[in-house]
Order: sequence, then C-alpha cells, then structure tokens
Amino acid sequence: MTEPEPLCTGHRRHPPASQQPRTTEIADGVFAYTPAADGRWMNNAGIITGPDGVTVIDTVATESRSLALRASAESLRAGPVRAVVNTHHHGSHTYGNCAFPGATVIAHSLTRSEMAESGLALTELWPDVDWGDVRLVLPSVTFDERLTLYSGDRRIELVFCGPAHTTNDVVAWLPDDGVLFTGDVVLSGATPCTLMGSVEGALRAIARLRAFGARTIVCGRGPVCGPEVFDETEAYLRWIQIIAMEGWQQGLTALETAKEAGLGSFDHLTGAERIVGNLHRAYAELDGGALGRRLELSNKLTILSER
Repeated sequence: MTEPEPLCTGHRRHPPASQQPRTTEIADGVFAYTPAADGRWMNNAGIITGPDGVTVIDTVATESRSLALRASAESLRAGPVRAVVNTHHHGSHTYGNCAFPGATVIAHSLTRSEMAESGLALTELWPDVDWGDVRLVLPSVTFDERLTLYSGDRRIELVFCGPAHTTNDVVAWLPDDGVLFTGDVVLSGATPCTLMGSVEGALRAIARLRAFGARTIVCGRGPVCGPEVFDETEAYLRWIQIIAMEGWQQGLTALETAKEAGLGSFDHLTGAERIVGNLHRAYAELDGGALGRRLELSNKLTILSER
C-alpha cells in the first residue's frame, strides 16, 4: 500500500470522533474553537467568517489537531482560509500554520524572528507527544504596533501588548462584536505564565485590554468567558510581585519562595507549577533591566513557559 502524503503537502486524515473539538458561535460569524483534551500543548483558536473567506486566530500544535481545526473552518462553508494570525511564537499556537497552504500568516515582527530561532524545538523537548508531520511556516506579513484586517465590513484589530506572556504578544479585537481573542496573555481557569515575557508587562497589558470593553473573551486556554477573567489574572500577578519582593529581600531563590508561599488563593487554577517560572521573571524584574529581557533558562523552565 502506498504511504499517504504528509499533512503539509495536502493529505488529510481526520482524528477519531472522540477527539473532535468544539466550534461555538460567539457572535454572528465568529467562532471559538476549543480542542478536545487529547494531550499536552492544548490551546484555543478563533474562526472568523466573511464574504470572501475565513480568518483563523492562532493555529495548534499537532498534525491531528491541525486537521481538526481546518475541518472546522471548512465546515462553515464560508470559503477558503485566507488569513492566519499567530498571537505569539509558541509552537502550540503556530505549528499548525502548515495546515493552511495558501493562507497569509500574520504576526508581530518578533514572532517571526522567535519562530525562526526556536524552530520545532518543542518536538525535541517532548518527543513522547504525537506531533505528526508538523512543519515550520513563518509569518509572511508582520507589524510592530497595530494592524487592522477586514473580513468583509468586520474590523479585526491586531494590537501588540507585549512583553506579557512572551515578548511578542498580540491580541485580536473585534470592536463591532465586543469579542477579544487574547492568546496566552490571559488564560481562563489556568495559572498565568510570564517566564518568557514580563509580570509587570502583563499587568500593563491587562489594563489596556480592560479598556477595550470586551463582552466576550476567548483566552489562549480554557472556557470562553467575560471580562471577569481580568480580575483574577491581575490578582494573581500582583500576588506574584508581592511574594517575589518578600523572597528577594530575604535572599531566597525563586524555588524556595514558591515552596514557602504555596498556592495562596489560586489553588483552583490549573498549571500551578508555573509559579516557579513566574517568580524567576519577577526576580529578574526586581534585579532591574528591560522588561522581557532574555533569561538563561533550563529546559525544565522552558517547558513550564510553553505548556
């Protein structure tokens, strides 16, 4: 039997029904894509339909999930996917770019350079994950501060708000619909992660996002929610700053501070282990220097920053 061609040259395989994601309409022609819980490196995406085709906000990590996202977009029968927006460079949001041949990939200028540098590093850090045939497709359109896309008459405002989760975070704001796609700047029901970005920068980003007045928020992970997600994220990050200051003044390491602090009032959030990375970043900010400056990270900390 002839082996099928890999995903990124056009062959399509569909994941089992038990692993189908959910595509939920949250405004007229605007959909939140939430994947099935079939492993690590999960993230949400967005699908925006228009008279001339589809815009996808973020792609996904593995071949099977990429196929499912493409199938979800195609099932809406709104035409081809013409644009893909990456909210930041992490592979869980970009490896699926190769599933959309012919689409224009759009991202912040730093997203392109970070993607080029890191390549498919996650596949090496986590070889036990069934990545499938994912391939690196870099953005072909980049911007620095703000870019407005149009899907018919609908505005999609791409706004740089890093450093926050990373150095290159972008959100997608649909002002006429009151819908905001935050990428991993904000996570619903999950612990924030700022190791590769900035604690203080994330707080500034949240203040900016509040001002949009969004009614519906699709976070990088977790359930679709409302603006109340900003309150919890802000409270967590301010707590990180407080315990970081206490530990830093006592000469404790970030790990020692994390052990001493416990989880505070945030034990209901998933990904609690990210506290260590968040404290490493908060310590770096107490030491001084530019927000989001690159830190020397062990593989273990790098994994905490991306999963």
